[in-house]
Amino acid sequence: MDISGLSNVYDNYLTQQIDEAQTAKIKSTASKDYSQSTDDELMDVCKQFEAYFLEQVFKQMEKTIIRDEESSGSSSALVDYFKDSAIADLATQSTKTQGLGIAQMLYEQMKRNYNL
Repeated sequence: MDISGLSNVYDNYLTQQIDEAQTAKIKSTASKDYSQSTDDELMDVCKQFEAYFLEQVFKQMEKTIIRDEESSGSSSALVDYFKDSAIADLATQSTKTQGLGIAQMLYEQMKRNYNL
């Protein structure tokens, strides 16, 4: 019995679940009224956005890697399983340590818009 297609089905399901969770998180963040927020809360939200943005950039960069046929073994399935989590952690750590400056610019813009 050939079960090689099950890996793709599971990967698609997992990707869909992660995308739905991220969409729900973004909607809940976007619907909050930040006019009464403290500076720390506002900066935290801006850093979350920058981390999400970097995560999407990293995922698209990873898709450009050319893979050979030999990398479809069991070790590749293990890497695929943890890939999304690793990319999310990398994006979060990149934002915390150095960042691109997007969070700071967004923070300043939100302070102007909310007259804080």
